[in-house]
Amino acid sequence: PVTRDIEWGIPVPHESWEHKRLYVWFEAVMGYFTASVEWARNRGRPEAWKDWWYDPQARIYNFIGKDNIPFHTVIWQAELLGVDRIYDDDPSRHLNLPFDVPANEFMNVEGQKFSKSRNWAVWLPDILSRYDPDPIRYYVTCVMPESHDSDFSWADFVRRNNDELVATWGNLANRVLSFAYKHWEGVVPDPGELRPIDRELLAAIENGFQTVGEHLEAVRLRAALAEAIGLARQVNIYLDRAPWFSIVKQDKAAAATTVYTALRAIDNLKVLLAPFLPFTSERLNLLLGYQQPIFGDIQIASFAEEARTHEALVYDASRATGRWAPGDLRPGQRLLPPAPLYKKLDDSIVEQERARLGQPLD
Repeated sequence: PVTRDIEWGIPVPHESWEHKRLYVWFEAVMGYFTASVEWARNRGRPEAWKDWWYDPQARIYNFIGKDNIPFHTVIWQAELLGVDRIYDDDPSRHLNLPFDVPANEFMNVEGQKFSKSRNWAVWLPDILSRYDPDPIRYYVTCVMPESHDSDFSWADFVRRNNDELVATWGNLANRVLSFAYKHWEGVVPDPGELRPIDRELLAAIENGFQTVGEHLEAVRLRAALAEAIGLARQVNIYLDRAPWFSIVKQDKAAAATTVYTALRAIDNLKVLLAPFLPFTSERLNLLLGYQQPIFGDIQIASFAEEARTHEALVYDASRATGRWAPGDLRPGQRLLPPAPLYKKLDDSIVEQERARLGQPLD
């Protein structure tokens, strides 16, 4: 049934049904549509919402938890099919149905279900007061409950931060940038002619735009991140095989080829990892000498309605230069003084964070 016999909620606009209210999940899913109409109006382009709802090339994704699957795959789609067309007189146009409804399963915390009343939870404002956002984003993606329930473990958070994010990716970027900055006067070295080992690595990294991209298109986020980090491991293996660190004084030209190749790989990896690590990818973009940002700007704006004013996040893409394609790092491009992207975490924080669970909120 789409109604409830309660006193609160949206009244049913039908004579003799004054005491009935619409079932919340019958009307709540309409927010996808109404929010896009409001967005278009607030942007000064009142018809822009049609780009999403009537363009057959548009793809709508509804990211939800598994407990909301029926409301998004049955109720919402039935409503769209029933309405078929709204605010448009063209009989050939039909409202788009969701292209995909990626539904995650449940994530627990230290083996127990999230509980707001018991404060058995990880609160974002709280955790951001102690940790940078990208390590959190990295870990949550690694343990995302895409196909089965998963667990947020503080010990695993520290382990993955130190052994994967710092050791595999952060140290790679920092040591190559530091070496290049020191031995080539702060610019990208001229590689000369690339060797087979160099071309092989760059081909593998550039192929990542297809493989990682396919995972992202299919909303396999864990697989996409694992693929990108796997490519970072390949760069580390390459540096263990190719001459660079030990021969810079004897054969600087050969070392330059290796360092240039590694910098090219890192330049591409920053884009492949940007969906998961946007803040440090942006910092790395600057360290590599680019003047324009990967992403646009996010602002908080106020919008007035008839009865109230509310705030919303607004994304301005006008300054964004990021593209899902291999980069254009050139010899001679000036680098900025390098700095580590990530911090190694001490094991002591595991018990400190566990002790916070279940404690009263301040």
